[in-house]
Amino acid sequence: MSVTFSKINASAATLTKNRTEGSVSPASGMCTTCVDGCIGMCEIGKSAYRGHEVIYPQPFGVITTAAEKTYPIDYSHFNIMGTAVGAHGIEADSDKAVFPAVNLEVAFGHDKGLKFRLPWIIPGIGSTNIAKNNWEGLAIGSALAGTGLTIGENVVGMDHESVIKDGQIIDTVDLKRRVKLYKDNQRDGYGAIVLQANIEDTRLGVQEYGIEKLGVECVELKWGQGAKDIGGEVKIADLKKAQMLYDRGYIVMPNPTDPDVIKAFEHGAFKEFERHSRVGMVTEEAFARRVEELRSAGAKYIFLKTGAYRPADLARAVLFASRYKLDLLTVDGAGGGTGMSPWRMMNEWGVPPVELHSLMYQYAKRFADKGEHVPALAPAGGFVFEDQIFKGLAMGAPFTKLIGMARAPLAAAMGGKTIGRTIDDNQVPVYIERFGNSKDEIFVTASELRKELGDKEFEKLPTGALGLYTYYERLAQGLRQIMAGSRKFALEHIARGDLAALTREAAQVSGITYITDVDKEEVETILNG
Repeated sequence: MSVTFSKINASAATLTKNRTEGSVSPASGMCTTCVDGCIGMCEIGKSAYRGHEVIYPQPFGVITTAAEKTYPIDYSHFNIMGTAVGAHGIEADSDKAVFPAVNLEVAFGHDKGLKFRLPWIIPGIGSTNIAKNNWEGLAIGSALAGTGLTIGENVVGMDHESVIKDGQIIDTVDLKRRVKLYKDNQRDGYGAIVLQANIEDTRLGVQEYGIEKLGVECVELKWGQGAKDIGGEVKIADLKKAQMLYDRGYIVMPNPTDPDVIKAFEHGAFKEFERHSRVGMVTEEAFARRVEELRSAGAKYIFLKTGAYRPADLARAVLFASRYKLDLLTVDGAGGGTGMSPWRMMNEWGVPPVELHSLMYQYAKRFADKGEHVPALAPAGGFVFEDQIFKGLAMGAPFTKLIGMARAPLAAAMGGKTIGRTIDDNQVPVYIERFGNSKDEIFVTASELRKELGDKEFEKLPTGALGLYTYYERLAQGLRQIMAGSRKFALEHIARGDLAALTREAAQVSGITYITDVDKEEVETILNG
């Protein structure tokens, strides 16, 4: 049977649609009948008058986007195996082996000094408007939950209040704000704020500044992400800001200093400039030098994030992370999640999550079998709920310590923030009003947090943070239930054998046993008495 994986030429992401939505050519995505006189609703038609603008998901600044492509294998092609026998990590006693007793804490790093209450981290949330405008909820919610949060690329370079002298950062408002919001709400040393850097950040000395001036302990080198095969991008609606970024060395299109471009912008021919980051050029020599520079600058923990590049690049990432004793390697599968990435690229490039994470495990195991250092691993790419988190942890066990996810936590923070606005405006929607009209009534974790923090501190909490914290509370309870069903009462006991592949192809790609082959030897022993 022929299967079409891509959905092309019309998408909510590019605000386009086919005229003949029920009859579309599967190869091209074009309407079966393309009619002279159509106003151009599809992506081809819109490109005929807006050109390169249609490359990107729209509208910029208020959305996140992920690919629509249906991959041949995904995490739904695996089921979690439960059992009626025994318990790991707790006494096999029905009164003790209850799901609230499942321990979700994880410790990692070269000295096991990084402690998270929950086994996930938000990878780089950078300079896009959607990230900046929701940072308060992300930072406070993550800190209260005791999980990790990564400050992504270009934050300093995009800050119009940054003071840059001789190409080096001297002062910055936005980065200080982002670090402070997290650290001020950290509890009992759990969690971590991570400072990521791309080429432009490294040239500006952003990580050295963060270590020296802001007390940042965790830094991350960035090779890429799952959403796109190039550097970070944003749109700029302000001419002065576009010119500032151009002066700071960014690629800005069109050239905001060109008199003809300025005139066209002022006359409304286009409404946004594009700011692009450069692509990296990885070499082992440069990598080793940068790791040493960061350690000399005082970095306590060094991470690496890589994207959905070809397998050879993943092999380099695992090798370098092992050889230079990194503390965490995040591996982000294709499909991505983004505030701005080329839409076609997001759908059609890279190694999908299951395949990439399977290779990640294979490469890590080779180093472990030789007695070499293997950093904590964090697979990322489309993880949203507790079942997927369990599967991701099991797929890379015992090396996977965390799951990376960004779009879902951002959605929770945005949802909480929006609810707060409706509370303030006395316009709580009926769908939500059935739970109440105040923070204490609507957010199910409110009473717990009010008790822990006290009335004064609780009242300061933004509802975006409450939204994220409450979403995490759901994930934690759901994960505990799944783990208890598999009789795994601590994260270190999760294993690849806790999964079964539902198709032969999924089994072949992942190395996970096909479902009817699970427990074959044990079954024979049982049946033979």
